[in-house]
Amino acid sequence: MAENKEFLTYKGHPLVRCGDTLYYGSMADKYVVMMKILSTKKIKDLDVAEKVMIQLMYTDDEMRAKDRIVKTSEKEGLYNAMDLGAIWLERALRD
Repeated sequence: MAENKEFLTYKGHPLVRCGDTLYYGSMADKYVVMMKILSTKKIKDLDVAEKVMIQLMYTDDEMRAKDRIVKTSEKEGLYNAMDLGAIWLERALRD
């Protein structure tokens, strides 16, 4: 029996985390945003993302991994990375 898994969403798109990597968007769409946490800092007992690499990528698995990357940037903090990633994804999916 197949399970119906619901993902956490941000601004209407799925957000999935695997270790230090987050994927924002649906793999069924043409583009997805990948965010890789490069460094963290401790605030009390919590590890908080400090530097985050963001990449807007094609989801076409027939393309070489290097050719899938459309845009890339690095931001301070997860909030700033999510904000930029959401803008990139919305614009890419609109075109």
